[in-house]
Amino acid sequence: MTKPVPADRRWCSHRSTLLRVLSDLLAGELALMRPGIARRPLPWPPELDLAADLGADSLELLGLASAMEEVLAIGCIGQERVLADPRLGAWLDAAAAGLDSGADLIRFRTSGSSGAPKSCSHTLDTLWQETAELAQLFPSTRRIVTLVPAHHIYGFLFTVLLPRALGLPPDALRDLRGASPGGVARQLQPGDLVVGFPDFWGAFAPVAGPLAPGIVGVSSTAPCPDVVARAVVAAGLARLVQVYGSSETAGVGWREDADGDYRLFPFWEAGEDAASLVRLGADGRRSTYPLQDRLAWSAPGYFRPVGRIDHAVQVGGTNVFPAYVADVLRMHPAVGQAAVRLMRPDEGQRLKAFVVPRAGVPGDASGLRAELTAWIGQRLSAPECPAAYSFGPALPRNAGGKLTDWIIDAWA
Repeated sequence: MTKPVPADRRWCSHRSTLLRVLSDLLAGELALMRPGIARRPLPWPPELDLAADLGADSLELLGLASAMEEVLAIGCIGQERVLADPRLGAWLDAAAAGLDSGADLIRFRTSGSSGAPKSCSHTLDTLWQETAELAQLFPSTRRIVTLVPAHHIYGFLFTVLLPRALGLPPDALRDLRGASPGGVARQLQPGDLVVGFPDFWGAFAPVAGPLAPGIVGVSSTAPCPDVVARAVVAAGLARLVQVYGSSETAGVGWREDADGDYRLFPFWEAGEDAASLVRLGADGRRSTYPLQDRLAWSAPGYFRPVGRIDHAVQVGGTNVFPAYVADVLRMHPAVGQAAVRLMRPDEGQRLKAFVVPRAGVPGDASGLRAELTAWIGQRLSAPECPAAYSFGPALPRNAGGKLTDWIIDAWA
């Protein structure tokens, strides 16, 4: 029988949990400040010095401290306190002290339509409301294996709140983000709940090998292709539960059948228009949330996502905006026009770019390709960087003049 959500809802009361959330947050923020620069592998020890070991300068430390205050909603903890001592352990103490004062919300940062981070606030009451529903979906969990960061809403719900709702001790969580899919498979035990994402499951299925019984998977951050969902179950996973949601809404619904519809969590209902949902909060208040996807309803409470409203696409579980990437490409002095889109399934799972060089630009396509790869890698995150470049005298368009797809190998 599922254990109730704990009366003590202080998610940060376990120091190891707070350290994991804080490390993931700071690592993610530092990666945004330094696009294209390899970051130190996680987990980070408390002795880590953000300045001496990571090379963070005073401006970066100030930005990291501000992000910590904003995301954890702890107000001003005295930036001179953390700036004077850049050890991760000191920042952990400062965060714990701020959270002890009773912060009742948390913010998750995600990319907006321009690619700039935006903040999505959630009260802990609403997150616990969802966690209680999630606990009913995974009542036999003995251990949680995570492959996702804890400072994103998906990771926070499943690796911070859910273990407490299930009554699991802190050491019942295993972070295997540094392991290969095959390495993950070899370390799984009966009763594990594996918190993954579609690209991981796609790589996991062919190498899973014989699995122990009773291992359950969960997937979110992006739609999981039906063929992948079927393959991981065929490989020995007891169940693969797909959760639909976003940083703005948190979890909206779930499904276990790759061919079935998603089922709304009971605190959601369809909005008055097709672009919104209504949530009944833990306090009884009703709130309207805009959707990022168009939903097709097969029956009350049952739906399927049928396309983005904001024109984002998913690369490696991250929302990216091809139009924004094209805008950045057009900033290069050798680029006249540019178009960016997601690769076709037979080409890969990354972005591809079509570039029309500016008139009179010397050099060949191979030289410009190398130059653009290095140039854009310094300005965008890895998921936003095109993995293939095509070049031509004009952007590909159909007979009506609209931009159309192109075959990578058909162009120089």
